Amino acid sequence: MDKVRLQREAAFIRSSLLDQGYLDEQFIQLEELQDNDNPNFVEEVVTLFYTDSARLIYNIDQALLSNPTDFTKLDDYMHQFKGSCSSIGAKKVKNECNGFGEYCEAQNYDGCFRTFQQIKQEYINLKKKLETYFQLLKEAA
Repeated sequence: MDKVRLQREAAFIRSSLLDQGYLDEQFIQLEELQDNDNPNFVEEVVTLFYTDSARLIYNIDQALLSNPTDFTKLDDYMHQFKGSCSSIGAKKVKNECNGFGEYCEAQNYDGCFRTFQQIKQEYINLKKKLETYFQLLKEAA
């Protein structure tokens, strides 16, 4: 595939991620920080996010398995996770986190569990889409 076509495809994916609400203006701000001295800056930040957030997801999974459920701890983990999502502009994942906090406050285990499954699904969806986007950017370079 020629570079121009790859660049157009990458631009389309980026635009779709923004239009569909997967990403927000924070992602654009990260892109603006990228320059020739650090051409992979955004990908590196996103990779760090996925590395760090895997630990938080594990912690939330483990807290959901504990009996009795410590809703304060769950809410704290989710707050950290939501902050990480905000830092890269993962809008859809971040928005899913809001409901989790409400369920924690109500001490509604089923609501927390269901919402967390949805959060993990959105997290995986975004990861796959960003991996495709970054791969196209590399091929187009």
